[in-house]
Amino acid sequence: MPANLPPQYFEAEKGYRLAKSAPEKIKALETMLSIMPKHKGTDKLRAELRRKISRLEEESEHRLATRRGYGFNIPKEGAAQVALVGFPNAGKSQLVSSVTSASPEIADYPFTTRSATPAMMMFENIQIQLIDTPPLMSHSAEPWLPSILKNADALLIVVDLSNDPVAQVEAIIEELDNNMRIRITEKETSEDSTKEPIRKKAMVIGNKRDLKGSDDSYRALKSKYAGELPVISISATDGIGLEKLKREVYQLLETIRVYTKSPGKKPDFNDPIVLKVGSTVNDAAESIHKDFFYRLKYARIWGSGKHDGLMVKRDHILQDGDVIELHL
Repeated sequence: MPANLPPQYFEAEKGYRLAKSAPEKIKALETMLSIMPKHKGTDKLRAELRRKISRLEEESEHRLATRRGYGFNIPKEGAAQVALVGFPNAGKSQLVSSVTSASPEIADYPFTTRSATPAMMMFENIQIQLIDTPPLMSHSAEPWLPSILKNADALLIVVDLSNDPVAQVEAIIEELDNNMRIRITEKETSEDSTKEPIRKKAMVIGNKRDLKGSDDSYRALKSKYAGELPVISISATDGIGLEKLKREVYQLLETIRVYTKSPGKKPDFNDPIVLKVGSTVNDAAESIHKDFFYRLKYARIWGSGKHDGLMVKRDHILQDGDVIELHL
């Protein structure tokens, strides 16, 4: 039996996708439940929504209960989660403050940051969650820090260009590998073992580009890691290179933005679906709703260098900026 969901349901579902916090998501899900008609065709969907609510409530409780313990974790929000790592006074907190609306404590003395602090960075029409972490110190990291870094989709290694940045990166990579079982590589793999290191995508950010001698240090950094890791230079205090930083972070995440439209209507370019590179029409339909996934017959696509409105099958691989029209 078809679900026959009313338009108000899909409006509430859009609110769920845009929600940035667990309470907001729970509220949207509860609205979807209240709008949904009650009959056999909606039984499975109703149960699925209740499971989502239960899971979000458990995650919220777990986050509060383990905030000071080894299992500390920060739920992912936005398009992806990226954690910053670096030694004292590298400028991580200043960077987070400069590219988000957050106001972490910033000072010229070390160890200002004592906890993991999330903040949302806007890149064009999506938000990427940044996690500011305490300074990395050999053999004295917070016990919960490894789980934060392992849970993130990528890492930003922030170094001070005025203080031998090549040595800083080497030491950070060694610390992550030897003491946290996190191996830095340009592309993340799906290793899931307590014995083998977890591989993470990473980018090196040379901060304090405004200081004397930073150009030479940046060239040395680029020369050392060319072909291994992306490397950029910025000044978090002066705002130099921050727009480039946002784009580089987006590219590091290997994601694409896809837009949907209804027949005869224009797409909403303010509300993209964020998918991994290589995703298909099938993946896009499933990310919207399982009902779309099961009932999808074909799609029309705009973009990817194709003719406007080209009919494609479920396995068509999408590109960044594509607009799709799903036909059920």
